[in-house]
Amino acid sequence: MKGSKTGGLHRGEFLRILAALLLAALIMPSSSWAHGFAGKRFFPTTFQVDDPFVSDEFSVLLSRIKGPDAKETGIDVEISKRIIGNLGISLGTSYMHQRFPDDNSANGFGNVEIGLKYQFFTNDEHETILSIGTAVELGGTGAHSVSESFSTVSPALFFGKGFGDLPESVKYLRPLAITGIISPGFPTRSGNASINPDTGDIDIERNPTTLTWGLSVQYSLIYLQSFVKDVGLGHPFSRMVLVTEFPMQTCMSADCKGKTTGFMVPGIVWAGKYVELGIGAQIPINSRSGGAVGVLGLIHVFIDDLFPRSIGRPIFP
Repeated sequence: MKGSKTGGLHRGEFLRILAALLLAALIMPSSSWAHGFAGKRFFPTTFQVDDPFVSDEFSVLLSRIKGPDAKETGIDVEISKRIIGNLGISLGTSYMHQRFPDDNSANGFGNVEIGLKYQFFTNDEHETILSIGTAVELGGTGAHSVSESFSTVSPALFFGKGFGDLPESVKYLRPLAITGIISPGFPTRSGNASINPDTGDIDIERNPTTLTWGLSVQYSLIYLQSFVKDVGLGHPFSRMVLVTEFPMQTCMSADCKGKTTGFMVPGIVWAGKYVELGIGAQIPINSRSGGAVGVLGLIHVFIDDLFPRSIGRPIFP
C-alpha cells in the first residue's frame, strides 16, 4: 500500500500531546465523578475495551505503534448519545497515518462506524452491568488507502463487575473490577476480487469472520480511598484507576481459524467531574500483532455532566 509521504502526527507532536494530558491531570481540581455507576462502583472508560454502559460522551484516543507492516499513528474519535436512559447510539471514525519500510506512506480517514447499545441489567449490590448491542462499520466511507470497501456487522455482549461485595477479610481486593466484550464480526462480502498484473488471473482475497474479545482489569484508587480505607492519597492519585487491558481478535474463518492478534495494555486513568484522561502502553502479544511497544493517550469528555439540562440528557428523558 503506497501513498503520500506527508501528513499524520510526527513523534514530537504526539509526545507533546501525551505530556499535556499528564499535566492536565495534575492541575485539574478534584470534584465528584460522572456516570458509569453500579452502586458505589464507578467504571471508567478504558482505552480499547468498550464500555459496558450507555452514556452521553465524547472520546478521543491517540495511538502510535509499530505494526507488522507499518508504523501507525492514529486518532480515533467517537460520540455517544442516550436515546432513553438505558438505550444509546454512537458514531465514530478515525484518522490514520501509516509509514512503510520503503519510506512510502498512506493516510486518511477510516470508515464510519455506527453503534447501538442497550444496558439491560444493573445490579447495585453486586456492582454488575450487562449490555448488548451491535456496531456496523460502513464500508467505503473512508479513504481507500487505509480502510475496507466492505461493511462489517458486529453484535456484542458487554459486561462489567466490581468486587465491592467481597468480605472484610479481603477488603483490599474490593477496589478490583473487570469489564469486557465478546463480539463476532461478520463481513458483508466474503472476498475481494482483483486482477493479478503479472498473470492476468483474478485473485480473491478472503474477508474473514472474526471474534473480538477483550477484558480490562481495574484497581480503583477512587474506590479504595472512598469505600475501603482512607490511606492518605492526595491529588491527583486519589482520582486514579490502574488499568490493564487485553483487547484481542481471533479469526474464525477456515483459512486462518484460531489465529489471534492482540495486545496487553497497562495504563493509568484519571477521572474528574467533566473529563477523564489516560495514558497507556500497547504491548503486542505475538509477532502477528506488531514488533514494538506502542503508546496510547485518552481524552474523554462527560457530556452528561457538562450539559445535564440540555444535550447531556437522553433524547427522550
